[in-house]
Amino acid sequence: MESSKRKKLIQGPVGIAQSGHREYVGGFWDRLGNLQYRFMLSAGLRPEHKLLDIGCGPLRAGRHFIEYLNRGCYFGIDKEPELIRLGIEEELDPAIRKAKQPTMIALSNFEFDRLPSKPDFALAQSVFTHLTPDDIHLCLANLRRVIADEGVFYATFTECNGAMANPRVSHSRLLFRYTRSEMIEMGNCACWAVDYLGKWNHPRGQRMLRFTPMRTNK
Repeated sequence: MESSKRKKLIQGPVGIAQSGHREYVGGFWDRLGNLQYRFMLSAGLRPEHKLLDIGCGPLRAGRHFIEYLNRGCYFGIDKEPELIRLGIEEELDPAIRKAKQPTMIALSNFEFDRLPSKPDFALAQSVFTHLTPDDIHLCLANLRRVIADEGVFYATFTECNGAMANPRVSHSRLLFRYTRSEMIEMGNCACWAVDYLGKWNHPRGQRMLRFTPMRTNK
């Protein structure tokens, strides 16, 4: 039993090969892919908008966004090149990829300056649930510098009522929990205004936050 549990916690290509790309990103393949897609449409996403899908993985939601958005408007990033490869090869219709020309890049440190243009919307579903505060801040700070002036960023987190003893290092297979005030403070420190949206029908109860760029006096 313990050996089986340890296998589930392996990151990277070995973990992906052991569990399969759909389970590696947490399962609920159709349910969560559709949930993200419907949520972003309700938030105002239109075909002409540029969307940054942070932690796009094997395109659980990305396949829906790519088909919906105009050509060249989808940007998917993930730290695991293998997940991106499997998403392209096994989950994305080749004809749709050719027609829509999505951008998909393996980035290990949120180097958003490599994007082809500024995103109007960004989404990080179940990304902050696996990151330390330092890595969350890195994501927020780097995104703040490249998002469109009127851009909006949506991100989920696993909420707790008090400070938690989270793992010391970010890990794709371990769960990190934060209080609402901790998440708001992290956003504010990176020059984001943060709105707590709360429940959004996530099957594991993750809560949704909305980040909008703070206006600075020049």
